[in-house]
Amino acid sequence: MSLNAVAAPLSFTSPIKATLSVAVFSLMLGLVGCNKAETPEQGTETDATADTTAAVGEAAPDSKATTGSDQVVTIYSSRNEQLIKPLLDKYTEETGVKIELVTDKTGPLMARLEAEGKNTPADMLLTVDAGNLWQAAEQGLLQPVASTVLDTNVPAKYRDPKGMWTGLSLRARTIFYDPSKVDAAQLSTYADLADPKWKGKLCLRSSKAVYNQSLVASMMENLGVEKTEQVVRGWVANLATDTFSDDTSMLEAIAAGQCEVGIANSYYYGRLLDEKPGFPVKIFWANQDTTGTHVNISGAGVIANSDNPDGALKLMEWLSSDEAQGIYASSDKEYPVKEGIDESEMLRSWGPFKQDSISVQKFGALQTQAIQMMDKAGYK
Repeated sequence: MSLNAVAAPLSFTSPIKATLSVAVFSLMLGLVGCNKAETPEQGTETDATADTTAAVGEAAPDSKATTGSDQVVTIYSSRNEQLIKPLLDKYTEETGVKIELVTDKTGPLMARLEAEGKNTPADMLLTVDAGNLWQAAEQGLLQPVASTVLDTNVPAKYRDPKGMWTGLSLRARTIFYDPSKVDAAQLSTYADLADPKWKGKLCLRSSKAVYNQSLVASMMENLGVEKTEQVVRGWVANLATDTFSDDTSMLEAIAAGQCEVGIANSYYYGRLLDEKPGFPVKIFWANQDTTGTHVNISGAGVIANSDNPDGALKLMEWLSSDEAQGIYASSDKEYPVKEGIDESEMLRSWGPFKQDSISVQKFGALQTQAIQMMDKAGYK
């Protein structure tokens, strides 16, 4: 597959380039402020809070004859290393391509890419939420790619129309409830959680979470700005307690009786069920009689100044394959982005659901307006 205006690959291990990269980053880091959005996978089950670099899937010394075994793809990732490493190890096993993985929060990784500029060793940005990928593209950190494999495997609504990034897995953000206090028949839509009947019963994650920014952006697209602001104000009025820093804590608050309903990404619930099979919280698919449940992505893009863009694109294509998509579903509790892939037993147990049909690029385009609206409505 070809990329637009791709230079011949160079080795990222060049001493001059590596030295310049470190020097520029060290100089600029002190000038970089905190991002408004929280790191999407922040929390006990999430990304490293400090920058770490690790070689994933080191090829055996005698494997140099294997096609691609002399290649390296360097990934800047805000994904939990424990979740993504099995996929990368499998790719190295099958291709001989070595992966260098640098993990940190999304904001610092993007700031690092800006500081490094042409001296970056990075080939791919791997992160969560279309809003983050959209922002990276807007900042000129990604380059467009042309791939019939991605076009075939990933529905258009989960890809950037200009080819700057692609979704690789799906995460549904929906309603969760305490079945000892709430009848599922009482539940319906995200907007209904603003009804006074839920006063003192609702728990939410902070508005600083990009997941909630994207959810509100999707509501703005579906309901209009004025109606969405009314809903957000209603949520704030119904809160049982302060907002939470992560979805896991919010779900645990429902289980502890601190509140009765809340909104979270489904894979956090799946991971809790793995740890605590009797976890006393149930899932409810929101908006089934209207627009469908809000669905977002984890995804990737090729770095604008990559030395190995072809290698990064081939890895992205493999991550959209049947094999990799099955691993996403079984290991990460995320839904495959490719249609027709068998879901894990746990995902099947939650039943099928209608998905919102909005193109995920809208979440990025409306992100700033969504943040401003939540601030105006008093959603902290």
